[in-house]
Amino acid sequence: MSGNADVGVRTPAESGEGPADPARTARRLDLRPDLDGGGPSLDGEEGVRARAADLAAALVGGVRRLASAGRARWRHSLQLRVVTTTMALGLVVVSLLGGVLHEQIANGLERDRIESAEYEALALTGQAQTTWRNSASTSVDALNQAANDIMQRILAAPEEDPSRYVVMTRSQNNDSDIVLVELRSGALDLSAVSEDLQRAVSASPDRQQVQMSEVTVRGETLPAVIVGSVVEVPDAGPYDLYFIYPMKQEVATMELISSSFLLAGVILTLLVGAVAWVVTRQVVAPVRRAAEVAQRLSAGKLNQRMPTRGEDDLALLATSFNAMADSLQSQIRQLEGLSAVQQRFVSDVSHELRTPLTTIRMAVDLIHEARTDFDPTVARSAELLAGELDRFEALLSDLLEISRFDAGAAALDVEPVDIAGTVRKVVEAARPLAERRGSRVTVHAPAAVAEAEVDERRVERILRNLVVNAIEHGEGKPIDIHVGVGGDAVAVVVEDHGVGLRPGEAANVFTRFWRADPARARTTGGTGLGLSISLEDARLHNGWLQAWGKRGVGSRFRLTLPQRAGETLHGSPLSLSPTEDR
Repeated sequence: MSGNADVGVRTPAESGEGPADPARTARRLDLRPDLDGGGPSLDGEEGVRARAADLAAALVGGVRRLASAGRARWRHSLQLRVVTTTMALGLVVVSLLGGVLHEQIANGLERDRIESAEYEALALTGQAQTTWRNSASTSVDALNQAANDIMQRILAAPEEDPSRYVVMTRSQNNDSDIVLVELRSGALDLSAVSEDLQRAVSASPDRQQVQMSEVTVRGETLPAVIVGSVVEVPDAGPYDLYFIYPMKQEVATMELISSSFLLAGVILTLLVGAVAWVVTRQVVAPVRRAAEVAQRLSAGKLNQRMPTRGEDDLALLATSFNAMADSLQSQIRQLEGLSAVQQRFVSDVSHELRTPLTTIRMAVDLIHEARTDFDPTVARSAELLAGELDRFEALLSDLLEISRFDAGAAALDVEPVDIAGTVRKVVEAARPLAERRGSRVTVHAPAAVAEAEVDERRVERILRNLVVNAIEHGEGKPIDIHVGVGGDAVAVVVEDHGVGLRPGEAANVFTRFWRADPARARTTGGTGLGLSISLEDARLHNGWLQAWGKRGVGSRFRLTLPQRAGETLHGSPLSLSPTEDR
């Protein structure tokens, strides 16, 4: 069998076995010749759409790869999470503090501008009123001329100073017959003054009225302070004076402050991130060294230790870690020594028992064959003796097999095997036991050949243990065996509907001599080592042997093997839990 089997059909051009299709090549180059001899033609709308779709797919793929790499980096790097979180919190704090300071500065500038506008408007209004009192004008023309002179000399700002605009208009409660011309300085007129302010000024002529509003000067909309007051014009009655102070300078100041705050906030956030990076590096670096040393310890390099410098908390961590490693190394060496002694004892005892067991077997066989000549009680004893001797021999064989695994002497005799055929062979051998227990065994195998490179003897032993256990604990209910192939793996699931397993027992079924129900009798001569040996056989193949069970529902055992010897499994074609099948 080849290392990787490709399923599908490939063109000669793609496989390098023949000339390429000119139409397909032209589509790849986005230059499409007319195969009927009409000459080359440029891409049409279909080609443009195809290129756009390819570009969009490439962009989406790139974004997804970057997002995936970012998520992986975020999960794996404590330093990145700490620095990012610190910068985010720092940015929030800087934003809140900057917002508060910005608001206070803006309110202060507005308050100062209102106060200066009130003082200046009061002074100008007083000067204008004094000039009107000293004026000797009585006619309409003379009064208009005097008003214009007051506007130009006293009220209006210099031409190069656009900080103040003045509007003079007849008061709403003025009932004089003399009507003067409405005057203004600059580009703003009475339309810049709200009707509410005009009514307030007319209602209280002896008081200044102040209002914040927006005005448009030379196409630019600005906030402005508008101060309204009243002057008494001789013979013409009361006239309103509106002083409009655009806050252009204040707006420019706030823009400068905003940009300064923004720049300072960015720089401060970056500095906070740099400080957090330096600080976390001092903490994370020893933790990373501890993780690396722990990984090497878990890999069996028990002499690895952390470097210790200083007397701070991290140095105490390194010292404690090294002390723990020393203690673990000492205990592991003791356990290894005890395990070696135990394994050697089991192996020696198992081998030493072979000779006397052979003698006992010969004697028991003679007694068992002559049991018909004995007293019924003695004959029954001979039968029990033969049965228990069979079980003892099976236990001894299992102990010898376990000792080979413990010593690392187990080896595989690999050959291509049809796992479905092996399953049927095991089921056929266990059929007498299934008939006695009243269980019907059904094999569900795919049409495709479930072939894998395995040691058939060991795989057959695994399947035999699983099937026999299912029959024993199936309580006479149907037993289903599923065979699956796919993803470079072959799997077998043995499912019974018997007593099942309690929570947590699925992890214990492969423990040596463990029994779900210690009071349950083994009528088929089980030794308590079958599943342990099966697990070792599966591991020897780089495979998986897993269990699932639920009390009153049943149990499922799944064996997963790679199709090619020596490869690593990445998944199983069959599910372990029945809920995953739905």
